[in-house]
Amino acid sequence: MKPYLILPMGAFLLTSSSAFASSCSEEISTLQKRLNSSGARTVAGESQVGATPLGTNKALDKAPASIPSEAANHSTAGGVEEARGLVEKAAAQEKAGDAEGCRDTILKAKETVGALP
Repeated sequence: MKPYLILPMGAFLLTSSSAFASSCSEEISTLQKRLNSSGARTVAGESQVGATPLGTNKALDKAPASIPSEAANHSTAGGVEEARGLVEKAAAQEKAGDAEGCRDTILKAKETVGALP
């Protein structure tokens, strides 16, 4: 391999791996906000105290009256709790450097929680 190609390829590999890591951390942050929103707290039967604060672009100040059109997409209290556990697991995977495991766990958490009001 030619020496002048090694440096750009190395730089690309380093930047692409850090992009995956930040992508998972952003997904974790976004999903944590969704799971702490008033809609998720309503589904889980929790108090609205401590819900994601107003002014954030990741949660609504109150749950809308509409419901998902597909019954399979309805959120349940158990689904919200399970998704919260999966987000904690994903955060631990990210911290350990397991980017692929983190992304897989976040995907499973999103499927588990369903559509929040």
